[in-house]
This record gives sequence, structure tokens and C-alpha cells, in this order.
Amino acid sequence: MTLAALSESTGISVSTLSRLESGLRKPSLELLLPIAQAHQVPLDELVGAPPVSDPRVRSKPIVRHGRTYLPLTRQPGGLQAYKIIVPQQQVEPTPRTHEGYEWLYVLSGKLRVVLGEHDVVLAAGEAAEFDTRVPHWFGSTGEGPVEFLSLFGPQGERMHVRARPKQA
Repeated sequence: MTLAALSESTGISVSTLSRLESGLRKPSLELLLPIAQAHQVPLDELVGAPPVSDPRVRSKPIVRHGRTYLPLTRQPGGLQAYKIIVPQQQVEPTPRTHEGYEWLYVLSGKLRVVLGEHDVVLAAGEAAEFDTRVPHWFGSTGEGPVEFLSLFGPQGERMHVRARPKQA
């Protein structure tokens, strides 16, 4: 189909069609709908979706303070997901705060969660969620290792700030 014929069937000027074809003009829905109708194709076929790459997340584990963090998201910022493995250890909780919102889901073992005045233990299959501006800490109960998923919302990646002075 020529540009002139397409122009006649769609009511879109030849110059506009030419600019669309050459990429000098961005297509709008108002322009794409009559073009799709003229070609008798669905709109999504005309536009085409971008190719999909391999969706698997292949990240390297990060070890900090004896904990293993496995990133489960590729993009920085926004919602971040981690699988965290904490070895069997008995440590004094040091609650911290930061911007954001956090969700925890225990895969195996027991997770001790200190949140404000609360000190709770979550078992496999249990979840918790909280505003991270509340002083919080989580780790092993000391009875064995614990594996859990951690998701935190926007700005949750900001630096932690001590909520109380460290005991000497």
C-alpha cells in the first residue's frame, strides 16, 4: 500500500505518514488506530512488543557480617527483593532505622524480629511487615540458621542509622 493510498483510507496526511515511517514523528494512539484498521491488523501487531530477554535473575551472593544476601531483583531502586541466609549465631540486637517499608517471609529456621518494643520469633511460613522508620533488627534465634525473603519498598536501600547508642 502506498502512502497516498494509506492517507486516503485513514485521513492522515502523507507528510505525517512519511514522518511516522522514517521515525521523525512518534506515533500516537490517534494515528495508530486508523493505520491498524486500514491494514486490517490488531493494534498490538502493528506496534509489536519489545523482545523479551531471559527473565532469570542471575546474581552473585553478597556476604556481609556473616549473612549471605542473594539479590532477587536486577534493577536498583524501587522494590528490592533478597533471599537472606543467617547462620546460627547469638548476637545482641542493634535496632536500626531507614526510610522505606519491609516485608519478611521465613523459608526455613526461626527468625527473631525486634521491632520497636516487640521481640518476636517467626517460624517457616510466617511473614511480617513494617515501616522501617521504626527501630528494627532481625537475625537468627541462635538455635540454628534461618533463611528468609526480604522485600523493601522505595528508598529502603538508604544507609542504616543507629536508633540507640551501642553498648560498650
